[in-house]
Amino acid sequence: MRADRLLALLLLLQNRGRMTATALAAELEVSVRTVYRDIEALGASGVPVRTDRGPDGGYRLMDGYRTRLTGLTDAEAGALFLAGAPGPARDLGLGAVLATAQLKVQAALPAELAERTRRIQDRFHLDAPAWFRDADPVAHLAPIARAVWEQRVLRAHYRRWRGEVHRELRPLGIVLKGGIWYLVASVGEAVRTYRIARFLAVDLTDEAFVRPAGFDLAAYWAESSRRLEAALHQDTARLRISPQARRLLPMLYGAVGRRALEDAGEPDADGWTVVEMPVEGPAVAVGDLLRLGAEAEVLGPPALRRAVAEAVAVLAGRYGAAPGTRE
Repeated sequence: MRADRLLALLLLLQNRGRMTATALAAELEVSVRTVYRDIEALGASGVPVRTDRGPDGGYRLMDGYRTRLTGLTDAEAGALFLAGAPGPARDLGLGAVLATAQLKVQAALPAELAERTRRIQDRFHLDAPAWFRDADPVAHLAPIARAVWEQRVLRAHYRRWRGEVHRELRPLGIVLKGGIWYLVASVGEAVRTYRIARFLAVDLTDEAFVRPAGFDLAAYWAESSRRLEAALHQDTARLRISPQARRLLPMLYGAVGRRALEDAGEPDADGWTVVEMPVEGPAVAVGDLLRLGAEAEVLGPPALRRAVAEAVAVLAGRYGAAPGTRE
């Protein structure tokens, strides 16, 4: 591990120029004292590290010095697919490996291309998790990822909506969707999706398995997502919405709201518009549509309109009474 860290330190100085001990410690996720020791070790091995004193000082390599130790290991090459997502890479236990791989790639680039990659990193950043939601706790992500990589059977204890189950899984792939990690695995002849945060325990066995011939993780996920959306959207609500609700629809309902606006009718004299939007079952749809408040009226189906009216009546009674009392 120290040899990898020394190489990462050397490549940082080569790629970025002068850096302070504090900045190097932050990049390498070690203490400043460790950086001092590593700088001494580099110097003792013949690497010409220079120390600049003063407020603008730091460590740098002697002008003209460049290392050619830029070959990628298997792990580093495999980690490059996560180059735009350092947070997920850390979750998978690949943070340090990815950082070293990126440094090696930069060191191997011609000067003008290396400068361009630095400018891109300064200007673009990918933040995978959704807004205003803490990331799922994924205590078992690392062993699950190992099982996927090594094609080893997992014995898992999993929490479903209807209770806890024990499963023997053949893990086929991992998906990060909206900041949530999922495992795609085969169980018998079926392929299913599991939310990784709901695993209560996993046991990585020594039993290997053969992946199904032709299995395509991206294609499976696209089709699975399509089926889920079709299953969730059991009905279509007909709404009359205000100009304010027109602005809210894409923000609250995403692609479903945007598509509803694309097919909307012309605004009436008051600026209100009639739209049709897919919704889930009545219990979920009522809560979803109440998010629009007084900016929308449910026109149909009749059962959904009645359910919303009943919910509004309950709220009116509750807020018409003294605080803390129940009607």
